Amino acid sequence: MINKNSPIPIYYQLEEKIKNQIDQGDLKPGDMLPSEREYATTYGISRMTVRQAITKLVNDGYVYRKKGTGTFVSEKKIEQPLQGLTSFTEDMKARGMTPGNRLVHFKVVPATSSVANYLKIHENDPVYEIQRVRLADNVPMALETSYLPEKLVPGVTKEIMQSSLYEYIEAALGKKIKEATQIIESSTANQNEVELLQVRKSSPILLIERHTYLEDGTPIEFVKSAYRADRYRFMINMKR
Repeated sequence: MINKNSPIPIYYQLEEKIKNQIDQGDLKPGDMLPSEREYATTYGISRMTVRQAITKLVNDGYVYRKKGTGTFVSEKKIEQPLQGLTSFTEDMKARGMTPGNRLVHFKVVPATSSVANYLKIHENDPVYEIQRVRLADNVPMALETSYLPEKLVPGVTKEIMQSSLYEYIEAALGKKIKEATQIIESSTANQNEVELLQVRKSSPILLIERHTYLEDGTPIEFVKSAYRADRYRFMINMKR
């Protein structure tokens, strides 16, 4: 029950109670929460206090509101550690999920000046431009646009892009991927991302730019990705 004599704010107690119900599976993804009035009556608290707790849960991604319908439990976010360099396919398999790709386009184009600069090649050199929707258990998670020098990664096909590009680079081409740098920032979904990721207009997304290198330091990949912020979060373990 809610302890009204506790120094812990009442809205925070209710927020934690609902979080625990979600974490323990008492409230499952897609379940509708009781109304503000029901919570207020059950715990003998004001609807304003209930609204404050629910708003915090919405902001933290635990639940979402449907206008005119109610508040529902969100799908659990996938958590990706930032310490290691793994492919999306490897990440999903490690979580017991089925990875998948929906190829938006695949073509060889002349490198723009910015892409050439990132890949340390000449402007107009041929590069693969590959855009894919990355899926987990057939749910869109990210929209990824990759650029790779054609001379470094020959023989890439649409069939290869339906599986794991990293596996092809290392197993078929015998090139060892060593490291990558990533830049992460927040944004809102544009119209293309809304359609391909199946999110609402102006939904929050995580923009990720990755530069990937081989053992000898040669850049092999430049990637721009838009991840659904309601389904994905990144974690880093920091030691002193």
